Amino acid sequence: MKWRSISVEVLTSAQAAEELKALASEIAGHDVAYYQNDDPNISDANYDALRLRNQAIEERFPDLKRADSPSDKVGVTPESGFGKIQHAVPMLSLGNAFNVQDLEDFDTRIRRFLSLDEAETISYTSEPKIDGLSASLRYEKGIFVKGATRGDGQVGEDITENLKTLKDVPLTLPAGVPDIVEIRGEVYMAHEDFEILNRQQTEKGRKPFANPRNAAAGSLRQLDARITADRPLKFFAYTWGEMSDMPSDTQSGMITCFDKWGFTVNQDFKVLKDVAALNDHWRDIEERRSLLGYDIDGMVYKIDRLDWQSRLGFVSRAPRWAIAHKFPAEKAITKLLDIDIQVGRTGALTPVAKLKKVTVGGVEVSNATLHNAHEIKRLDVRLNDFVVVQRAGDVIPQIVEVLIEKREGEPQEYQFPDNCPACGAQAFHEIRADGEQDAVKRCSGGLSCPAQAKERLKHFVSRSALDIDGLGDKQIDEFWAYDLLRTPVDIFNLHQKADEAPEIWLYTSGKNKGQLKDSLTKLFLAIEKAKKPDLDRFLFALGIRQVGETTARLLARRYKTLEGFRDAVLSMCEGHEASKEELASIDGVGNTMVESLLTFFAEPHNLDIINGLINVGVAPVSLPEAENNTPISGKIVVFTGTLARMTRAEAKARAEKMGAKVSGSVSEKTDILVAGESAGSKLKKAEELGIETLTEDEWLEIAAST
Repeated sequence: MKWRSISVEVLTSAQAAEELKALASEIAGHDVAYYQNDDPNISDANYDALRLRNQAIEERFPDLKRADSPSDKVGVTPESGFGKIQHAVPMLSLGNAFNVQDLEDFDTRIRRFLSLDEAETISYTSEPKIDGLSASLRYEKGIFVKGATRGDGQVGEDITENLKTLKDVPLTLPAGVPDIVEIRGEVYMAHEDFEILNRQQTEKGRKPFANPRNAAAGSLRQLDARITADRPLKFFAYTWGEMSDMPSDTQSGMITCFDKWGFTVNQDFKVLKDVAALNDHWRDIEERRSLLGYDIDGMVYKIDRLDWQSRLGFVSRAPRWAIAHKFPAEKAITKLLDIDIQVGRTGALTPVAKLKKVTVGGVEVSNATLHNAHEIKRLDVRLNDFVVVQRAGDVIPQIVEVLIEKREGEPQEYQFPDNCPACGAQAFHEIRADGEQDAVKRCSGGLSCPAQAKERLKHFVSRSALDIDGLGDKQIDEFWAYDLLRTPVDIFNLHQKADEAPEIWLYTSGKNKGQLKDSLTKLFLAIEKAKKPDLDRFLFALGIRQVGETTARLLARRYKTLEGFRDAVLSMCEGHEASKEELASIDGVGNTMVESLLTFFAEPHNLDIINGLINVGVAPVSLPEAENNTPISGKIVVFTGTLARMTRAEAKARAEKMGAKVSGSVSEKTDILVAGESAGSKLKKAEELGIETLTEDEWLEIAAST
C-alpha cells in the first residue's frame, strides 16, 4: 500500500479513504486465514499494527469510516460444514495495550467514565491470555447442551459433540447452579501433548502441525468428533455469556464459582490494585512464559466489580472494562528474499537470511542467522520460501521452520559457496578433534582475507575486549575504507594521521569543524587509556580461536604478564614439551585450545602484531591474585537480575578475586546464585535444584568480610 509509510497526521482525505479500503480488505483476508483456516499468514504483531493503523485513520477521519470497517468486526462468518449457533450474548474481542502508557491511559479512561478520583482504588483481575481457540459452553439445569466457537461474535459454529470429548469440560454441573449457565474460555494444547501428537503424525506419515494453536483449532473443528476425542485438548474457563442468575458480584468471585463447579481455571489469576501491580504481574508471567507449558500471547485485565463493568459497557467490538496487554511476538512468519554469506574474524562463513521485514519480539527484523551449510540443508530452506523466524530476548533472530506447504513451484536447493566471497580463497570444513567434520565452513585466506582482518579489528575494540570509547563498528568500517586501519597496531598510531583525511575525522566526531578538535581529543584519550587493559581482556581481544573470556582469564592468571604468555607459547612452538604440558595442565584448557594457540603463534603476522603493540606502549595489567581462603573459594557463582549497588561486571570481578568461578547459567554444578531485582528463570531453576540463593545485600556482606 503506497500510503502505508505516510504518517496518519499528514494523510489527505483521498489517501485516507484509499488506505481504509485496502486495510478492510487486507484485515478481512487475515481473519479468514486465522479464524476459519487455522493457518495465519501474518504475525500477531503485524496484524495488530494493521488494526492500529486502521483505528488511527478512522479517529482522524471519522466520516470516512466504512460499513465493513475492521473496528466493528470480530472473527469471521462460520464455515458451512458446521451447524450455526446464535450467541445470546455476543462474544466480543478485546482492545490491546502494548506498554505501561497504554495501561495508564486505560485506567484514566475508566476513572473519567465512572467519575472516580485518583484516590479511589480500582481492583483489577489479571490472568494469562491463552493462545488457543475461543469456545462457549451452554448448560441448562446443570446439563451441557450446546457448545460453539466464537465465529463472527454473533454466530458461531456448533461444535457441541467435539467439546464433549474434552476432559476439562464437565457434562453436568453440581446442584445449586443457575438454570442457565454459559461458560466461555479457551481450548488449547499443552506443549508436551503437542510434541507427542506431532511425533504420532510423523510416524503415521501425516503432516505435523505448525504450532499448538493450529493443532488445537484443527482438532476442535473436526466434522468427526472421534478425531477430536483422540486429540489431547484442554480448556481454561475465564468468563461467561448468558446467566439466568449471578452467583457473585465480582469477576474474581465468578472465577471462584467456576472452580467449584468443576472447570479448570488459571492458577496465575490474580486480583491487583493498580497499574504498577498489573505491569509487575505482566513482567513476571512474561519471564516465566516458556515454563508455563502452554502458549500465551499476553495478559488480560478486567475491572473486578461487575456493577462497574455494567456501567462501563462496550464500544464497537470490545468492552470498556477489559484490555489485553500483549507480549512482544516471539515468532513470526515472513519471506526469505536472499541468503548472504558473511565472513567472521576466524574465517567462518555464516549464512545470513535476508528477510522481508517483520516484527519479532517487539523488534523489526530483516536479517536472521542460518548458522551454517548443514542447517540450510536440514531446514531445506530455499529462496522465496515462507519461514518462521524466532527471537527470544537478546538472542540473534533465527529461522526455525520452513513452511513447505506455502512454497511456490520447485525452487532449486541453495548451493553453499566453495570459495570465500570476500577474498576468493577456498572454503573448507575443518576436522574436529573427534575426527568428525566441523559443520562450519571457513575461509582459508587467513589474514590476507580483508573480511577477517576487519572483523578482527572490530573484535579488538569491542566492549568485552579493549572497549575503546568512540571506536565502534561503523568507525572501523570507515577507517578501513580510508586505509587508516589495517591492524590493531594502527589504532595506537591514529593520532599521527589526524591531518591525512579530515573528512573521516568529521564523520567520526559527528560534529562540525569547530567541535572536531574536542572530539578527536576524546578519541585519542580513550585510545591512550586502552594501552593498559587487564591482561585477560587483552588476550581475549587478540581473537585467538577457542580463547573466550573465561579461558583468557585462566591464561592471564597462570602467566601473569603478556611477555610471559608470549614466551611460553613460543617455547611450545619450538617443541618444548614442558611448556606444552604446563599449558595443558590448566583446568579448563584442552588439546583443541593448545592447538589453536600453536596455530595462532605459528603465523608470523600475529606475532608481529603482538610485538608491535608492545612497541607502541601497550602494557596489559596483571590480574590481582585470587584469594583461596574466602567463603566462596572454588565455588561456582551465578549472578542474575538487576544489581542496585554495583554493576554486574564489578560483582563478577569481585567474586573471581575471592577465588570463585563465575558462570552465566544455572546448572546442577552451580553452588550459589546471587539474585538482584527482577530475577526470573535462573532464580526459579536454582530453587528447583535446591541451589543456595543470596540477595544482593547478603552477597555484599560476604564480599565485605574478605
